[in-house]
Amino acid sequence: MNAAIGFGPVLIAVLVVLALAGSVVVRYGELGQGRAVLVAAVRAVAQLALVSLVITVILRSDWLTALFVLVMFSIATGTSAARIGVPRQAGWIALALAAGVLPVLGLVLGSGVVPLRPIALVPVAGIVIGGTMTATSQAARRALDELKTRYGEYEAALALGFLPRHAALEICRPSAGQALIPALDQTRTVGLVTLPGAYVGVLLGGASPLQAGTTQVLVLLGLLAAESIAVLVTVQLVADGRIHRAGEVRAF
Repeated sequence: MNAAIGFGPVLIAVLVVLALAGSVVVRYGELGQGRAVLVAAVRAVAQLALVSLVITVILRSDWLTALFVLVMFSIATGTSAARIGVPRQAGWIALALAAGVLPVLGLVLGSGVVPLRPIALVPVAGIVIGGTMTATSQAARRALDELKTRYGEYEAALALGFLPRHAALEICRPSAGQALIPALDQTRTVGLVTLPGAYVGVLLGGASPLQAGTTQVLVLLGLLAAESIAVLVTVQLVADGRIHRAGEVRAF
């Protein structure tokens, strides 16, 4: 039976209360700007409303679906590059994202596990791209921050005979690897602590719990693989000096 959440005044009221609560907590808890929470909430509503209308159209065409996935990937690249503070190095960020996203999507689609149809491709691609974007941003930020704050250790490693790339990896790799902690924790505790989005979405769409569980396991393991590869490539690019912030010493 379809148990989708219905749209109406009550839902609107609940969303407003949640957004205001988050804003108040952030503001008066001195965690940041409360306005940022409200802006994010308004953007989420507007963007999802627009995307819902767009998806209704693109799901009728394979070519439009492929274009939509490409747009998602491009936005993810730009967002990650901006978050890291390297907007001019978006090409390298795209390389790290693609290294994680493409093999996973190629496997699940090529094997037929996920049907090569717009209705299946868009949500799976969106989840994988989004998770990989977050992991890439966190890994690069942590790696660059570590190299900045521990630059003396980097120079000491060079003095001991380490090659620049290897010295940089010794400093930044352990910290950057922490970007995988959210994906690892979610995978370890799925079903025990949380019921993630894919499971709930499939279940609300009318599928059986077994089908929902199968979908969620596929998504979680796909995310873990994509994020692991993307983080590895990101760390290597930072160590090579390909990804670096303006005004900071490059690690090579």
